[in-house]
Amino acid sequence: MKRAGQAVAFVAGLSLAQGAAAQEEALPLPSGLEARVQEVLTDRPGGGLTYRFRFVAEGFEAPGNDSVSLERMQADLLWLCESYALPRIANIGPQPGRVVISLSDRPSEFGVFNPEVLQVFESYSPEGDTCIWEMF
Repeated sequence: MKRAGQAVAFVAGLSLAQGAAAQEEALPLPSGLEARVQEVLTDRPGGGLTYRFRFVAEGFEAPGNDSVSLERMQADLLWLCESYALPRIANIGPQPGRVVISLSDRPSEFGVFNPEVLQVFESYSPEGDTCIWEMF
């Protein structure tokens, strides 16, 4: 049953991402990386409606490496939330209480641990045209 719900969420997410063409669109991040949409998922956990925007950026590295800072990574995630996610949820009906932005170095299956995939994610509360960072 969970798989069917994920499939419906994936199909709904594709329309949010404006079809397959949007998945091919390179999004230039403040860090200089280019991200692409992997998928958009929706769910209603105990905290209400959540949209999960999952992005992939080749060359993405973990904060702590010489060339990568935590601030730079956070700036990329915030930019993806405010510049990509918020405009796409603005006119879709019920508004989510949370937007989760994830960024990884390669595509991965949602909810499946893969030690070869480097991934970070942050949760935000949408407020107008601003994403407010939420601690998990």
